Amino acid sequence: MTLAEALERYRKKDSIEKIFHSLKNEIEIKPLRVWTENSIRGAILIGFLAQLFVSLVRYEVSEARHVATKFIKYSLMNLTVTMMKGKEGGRRCLFSNFDALNTAILGLKCGVG
Repeated sequence: MTLAEALERYRKKDSIEKIFHSLKNEIEIKPLRVWTENSIRGAILIGFLAQLFVSLVRYEVSEARHVATKFIKYSLMNLTVTMMKGKEGGRRCLFSNFDALNTAILGLKCGVG
């Protein structure tokens, strides 16, 4: 193995380790109790989608660019949406527990926050 090949393998390994570190520590993917290929793939897929969502939020919402993942998660987890059905079959959403971050993420322009 040449020095260049060894360096390339090391960099790939480092990238994979950083991805799994992020999944375990930022996204907080839990340890699997079942070690089938499908359960492992499913857990990694869900973790990847969660990480992708956080990355997209950071890319699209300037207020979230320098906010830690745990604060983005906390802000969105505290947001409450209540669905109300009207008499004529219409639906209405009632949002509560706003803060500046989840208001920016949702792009609401209703004077909240």
